[in-house]
Amino acid sequence: MEKVHIKKGDTVCVLSGKDKGKKGKVIKVFPRKKKAIVEGVNMATKHQKPTANMPQGGIMGVELPIYTSKLMIVCSKCNKPTRVGHAILADGSKVRVCKKCKEVLDR
Repeated sequence: MEKVHIKKGDTVCVLSGKDKGKKGKVIKVFPRKKKAIVEGVNMATKHQKPTANMPQGGIMGVELPIYTSKLMIVCSKCNKPTRVGHAILADGSKVRVCKKCKEVLDR
């Protein structure tokens, strides 16, 4: 299985592209494609036909996947985009840590 440095629920910052500098929460991660869907980032318009749930239809905004290489995790303590490091805790579990302030990123 492919490995990516972000997980569902992380707050990330976009490094490049049309949405550069935007921050959002990761909704879904696709490790094999190395992509993720971020809330409010990489929006596209979708023309929705009227259905029973949405009787009027209309034009809706939909988030599209973005490459994880363009994303950087925002540390909750120092509130800055940071690279991800790894540390082993006393109980033997491996966790992700902020490279700037050494704060544990995993909940």
